[in-house]
Amino acid sequence: MGQQSLIYSFVARGTVILSDYTEFTGKFTSIAAQCLQMLPATNNFTYNSDGHTFNYLVEDGFTYCVVAVESIGRQVPMAFLARINDDFTKKYGGGKAATATVNSLNKEFGPKLKEEMQYCVDHSEEISKLSKVKAQVTEVKGVMMENIEAVLERGGNIDILVDKTQNLRNEAEGFKRGGDQLRRKMWLQNMKIKLIVLGIIIALIFIIVISACGGFNCSN
Repeated sequence: MGQQSLIYSFVARGTVILSDYTEFTGKFTSIAAQCLQMLPATNNFTYNSDGHTFNYLVEDGFTYCVVAVESIGRQVPMAFLARINDDFTKKYGGGKAATATVNSLNKEFGPKLKEEMQYCVDHSEEISKLSKVKAQVTEVKGVMMENIEAVLERGGNIDILVDKTQNLRNEAEGFKRGGDQLRRKMWLQNMKIKLIVLGIIIALIFIIVISACGGFNCSN
């Protein structure tokens, strides 16, 4: 990457640019300021114009911007914005940045913008590789979350199956108890019938014997 990969950067509160840095001249500064007036309601935004990318990061009411040559892609500019966000938050979080006026932080923070721009240009290959690794990690995490959700969903189905199995088991036990009760009831009814038949047979034998003897005075 050449020295002109990152050519302009600034930090703003709303539409007020608090600190900026560039070593070059061109209309990119006015374009960057115009884009600041109409940023969408997203944390990250990139606008392409005239061979340059205008990259923005919005966090906690502050906007971080870097203008880069289009050929560098988005990974290095976004890494720069993340680093500047951290530096600015550590230095001014809850401090005078909330009331600072236009370009009033140039003397303090301008050198940090220059330093981070140079760092990201010098380490662009490392940053690109790291960004790819992070993207792969994010992709793997997404796949893992999908797998976990699928397992949980299957777990829910298993719970339903277990409940149904338990219900069937309870019904089977109830049916078995009902069958045992029915068998006992039928056995009792069968015994009653047998006793009644036995009683009838005994009565018939008794009647036959009495009749054969001509009454109750039966003798040999």
